[in-house]
Amino acid sequence: MPIATVNPANGETLKTYEAMGEEEVERRIRLAEATFRTYRTTTFAERARLLTRAAELLDEDQADIGAVMTTEMGKPVKQARAEAAKCAKSMRWYAEHAEGLLADEEPAEHDVKDSGGSRALVRYRPLGPVLAVMPWNFPLWQVIRFAAPALMAGNVGLLKHASNVPQTALYLEDLFHRAGFPEGCFQTLLIGSGAVDEILRDERVRAATLTGSEPAGRAVASTAGEMIKKTVLELGGSDPYIVMPSTDIDRAARIAVTARVQNNGQSCIAAKRFIVHTDVYDAFAERFVAGMKALTVGDPMDEGTDVGPLSTEQGRADLEELVDDARRSGAAVLCGGERPDREGWWYPPTVLAGIDREMRIHREEAFGPVATLYRAGDIDEAVLIANDTPFGLSSNVWTRDDAEVDRFVRDLEAGGIFFNGMTASHPAFPFGGVKRSGYGRELSGHGIREFCNITTVWHGA
Repeated sequence: MPIATVNPANGETLKTYEAMGEEEVERRIRLAEATFRTYRTTTFAERARLLTRAAELLDEDQADIGAVMTTEMGKPVKQARAEAAKCAKSMRWYAEHAEGLLADEEPAEHDVKDSGGSRALVRYRPLGPVLAVMPWNFPLWQVIRFAAPALMAGNVGLLKHASNVPQTALYLEDLFHRAGFPEGCFQTLLIGSGAVDEILRDERVRAATLTGSEPAGRAVASTAGEMIKKTVLELGGSDPYIVMPSTDIDRAARIAVTARVQNNGQSCIAAKRFIVHTDVYDAFAERFVAGMKALTVGDPMDEGTDVGPLSTEQGRADLEELVDDARRSGAAVLCGGERPDREGWWYPPTVLAGIDREMRIHREEAFGPVATLYRAGDIDEAVLIANDTPFGLSSNVWTRDDAEVDRFVRDLEAGGIFFNGMTASHPAFPFGGVKRSGYGRELSGHGIREFCNITTVWHGA
């Protein structure tokens, strides 16, 4: 895939970039290693000052970088600006909380004495250069949620971004440079995916984090395992959105629309499978389909647009294949389902019903504004359908019944369970999944500690 900005609204190639050669990549890895030796000794106060300045600059750049993101990957521009604002907020959160999250921990005094020691502590120390392989769908947020905690922990970052968002990738390096971070603290590598393996094998690169597809995750995990390096993987999701009779059906249906089509439906944590109790299925389906039909599909630069184009031509083709397979196998198309006749990579908000286990869309992630509706006879069937997926990223449940809440918390196989609202990420809460959605956690204290050397310090009596 060429490294280029291609406007998904019309297919026009706007800018192309040459991939960095081996010598330039080597120079940047060497610089990252050298910078780490001194940056690791900086104080939390100094790191916080730098990260806060980066947040201020991002706030100032919000309109401009929002337009760049929309041009490169097609999200509605109002969502792009909101993404930039969220990144700045998260930078400030880590600037404020990192020192406390990584404070020394003291074991119980009786355990220290039992070990034969006089005192002991646990200290969190940085690992070194961390390679981040990031996707295009949230081209700022996916990077910042790695970079902010990593930099506050004293690590340095090497970013291999998706090849269709090169301007955003270069902006991120420039942002940290303008904020005053030492040269080499955060560098963008304009390279193709084929170059990742060799970089990950470099002994100077101490760990890696990847957000992306299952095949990409397998490739990175395989090499990292061979090299015995720490990895965090956030892969696909096919999140359930369960609606039980005790909830507010109007509100559940209204938010369901946003939960499905946010970011043009191209989000790992977007609700994708809508599992509705039979007692309220018809009422929910009517409202949900009406809401999907009412969405404005159009120019992503227009403030009134709800859904823009898909990011790539291949992405649209993959989505169409899933819908066509379901239709051929007997699924009912309640709205959408047909590619519009226009330039660019558009696909309409679509709702499918009558899904069975043999359809590909039941097993595979639909990365676009396509929802599947399921009817559940009771809570047992709702849980069964929700867990009948290779993924386990997040989940949404609508209920006011405390016993049902307890049951879902106990039995849903997911890294997050959001009741009476849609899944969202926040720097205070850990983010990640189970099963084929990956392993490890981002955000919160759990995320900042992923790339730390958790060190026992013990003193004899």
